[in-house]
Amino acid sequence: ILSQNKINESKTEQEYKLQLQAKENEIQALKNNISNNEKVLKANLENTYQSKLNEKNLEIQSLKQDIDKAKVENELNVKSIKQDLQNQIEQDKMKYQLQEKNLQEKYDTLLQTKDEQIAYYKDFKLKQSTKMIGESLEQHCEIEFNKLRATGFQNAYFEKDNDARTGSKGDYIYRELDENGVEIISIMFEMKNENDKTATKHKNEDFLKELDKDRNEKNCEYAVLVSMLEPENELYNTGIVDKSHRYPKMYVIRPQFFIPMITILRNAALNSLQYKNELQLVRNQNIDITNFEESMNDFKQKFSRNYELASKKFNIAIEEIDKTISHLQKTKEALLSSERQLQLANNKAEDLTIKRLTRNNPTMKQKFDELKKDNQ
Repeated sequence: ILSQNKINESKTEQEYKLQLQAKENEIQALKNNISNNEKVLKANLENTYQSKLNEKNLEIQSLKQDIDKAKVENELNVKSIKQDLQNQIEQDKMKYQLQEKNLQEKYDTLLQTKDEQIAYYKDFKLKQSTKMIGESLEQHCEIEFNKLRATGFQNAYFEKDNDARTGSKGDYIYRELDENGVEIISIMFEMKNENDKTATKHKNEDFLKELDKDRNEKNCEYAVLVSMLEPENELYNTGIVDKSHRYPKMYVIRPQFFIPMITILRNAALNSLQYKNELQLVRNQNIDITNFEESMNDFKQKFSRNYELASKKFNIAIEEIDKTISHLQKTKEALLSSERQLQLANNKAEDLTIKRLTRNNPTMKQKFDELKKDNQ
């Protein structure tokens, strides 16, 4: 029995060893399989990584090439822009130099013209009397205006102010109307000049008050003093001087600014012409309203007068009607009285009988009795 047990144990142990060896072989096979799979996976991963790495390297290389290309292009563009800017700067520099030169030449020409005009006016004034000097300035302005009347001022009125009914007058009045008869602009001009050798020197300020008075009396919008007084005063020699702080819409100018002054004021007035037309429309509407009110008042007066006459005649008619009614009332009363008398007569007639007729009359009684017998 013991031997048999040992045999069995030995057999069982052998089986266990075989099974263990099989498991170890299986484990080893699995390890080998895992190792092979790991090698394959590692190889695949390495291949994939290397492929991705190569792609990234190619992409990086391409980007580097693009960057290098863009850098070269930017450098070329920057260089081109710098060159263009440099050329533009040179052109602008030449342009500005040319403009500066033109302006300088223009300024020199204007300065020379101004000096020549000053010299001309000084020489001109020395050769004339005081009265002739003033008249010559007026003629100068009138001639300058007439040169442009046909082309620039076809609808303008520019004549001497000869109306002295208010006690004073200006030199010239400029007026211009549009096609609707609305005034575009009106200017009262005063021209002042004097000989340089005149003992008593006048100033421009001496004439502004009177000019403003003339402007208001002649219903002009602007007042302009064309003056050669105070020839050394730089304020008046610089151009158009606005004196509106002293008197409304008042200006002092030198003769060379006569036409430009009219043009400036005229252009400004044309810009506001729409508002003037609207104002004129409102004024016309006010006139229409005034005319309407006057017509209404006239109608009221005439209607009131007609009403008074009609009322008076109506009262007369009422009085006549009252008189007629009174007369008719009396006639009515007379007729009613006659009716009562007739009624009494009728009553009396109805009360009349044969007996009453034959009473105290034997003859009539006999006749009626005979007539009665015959009828029977």
